[in-house]
Amino acid sequence: MEMDWLSRLFDLMPVGGHLDLRCFYGAPWRIDQEATQAGEIQYHVVLGGAAMLEEPGGEPRRLVAGDILLFPHRAAHVLHDGSGAPAMPARNRARPSLVVSENDGTGERLDMLCGRFVLTPPHDRLLQEYLPPRLVVRTTDGSAAGARPETAAQLANLVSLMRAESALDSLGGRAMLNALSTAMFALTLRLASETADAPTGLLALAGHPRLAPALTAMFHEPARAWTLPELARLCHMSRATVARRFQETLGRSASDLLTDIRMTLAASELRNPARSTGAVAETVGYQSEAAFQRAFKQRMGMTPAQWRRAARTQTA
Repeated sequence: MEMDWLSRLFDLMPVGGHLDLRCFYGAPWRIDQEATQAGEIQYHVVLGGAAMLEEPGGEPRRLVAGDILLFPHRAAHVLHDGSGAPAMPARNRARPSLVVSENDGTGERLDMLCGRFVLTPPHDRLLQEYLPPRLVVRTTDGSAAGARPETAAQLANLVSLMRAESALDSLGGRAMLNALSTAMFALTLRLASETADAPTGLLALAGHPRLAPALTAMFHEPARAWTLPELARLCHMSRATVARRFQETLGRSASDLLTDIRMTLAASELRNPARSTGAVAETVGYQSEAAFQRAFKQRMGMTPAQWRRAARTQTA
């Protein structure tokens, strides 16, 4: 069965969502978020009020209700109310499904969900190298120019469900919130790929109507020896144009992307102790086991055997 590229990505690289915190802050408030550990993507969802985002090397950005903020590159960042006043101390209250953080501020109130998406390294490489360092999508009406209205509506409805569920301590609440977080990740990437100002990288490539067929083909059949002329025919473009557009949109070649998709698939296949390295090599499109081993080490920083041992240690 042929899957779209995003479904195939999640099939190759399972993602687990975790909602950790709901913040109720009155101004002045401030959150200093350290860089997260490998395999984690921090997210924030502004439910009410507003927040100023500051990050190293970036311009301050105001976030409003309906904004979803992701950090695929795990960067440290600061969120605050914008007043410049010393923040009121926050106190945390643990509930069965999440932690509630509050302060005694009296200014404009912030209501925000904070959590993370968890991937198993080195699967996070594919997202970190092909997604922007910081991603903001807006679910409010008319804000996602070029996106399908139903996508923004679906995401807004999902966030509303998370908001309602996080206010309760219902049976299975934590499992529900984590499952909704995972679904939110997929919908956020879908919405970002549909916007007219889609960021560079994988999302911009997916949002390009003429390049998207090449992306889908490589995710669907990574073992196939795709050539630039074949991809050009799928895109109804010249070979030179496809090569140029890939470089402009993705920042690297179609061949680079195909190799990274193959290595992500190989990392998953190597977790199965019954699969020999030669069988995995053939599955991802390499006739030579030696060539596969070289490519895997170059991309993943370790040999297939070392990756197998590391994977066994993680699951032990």
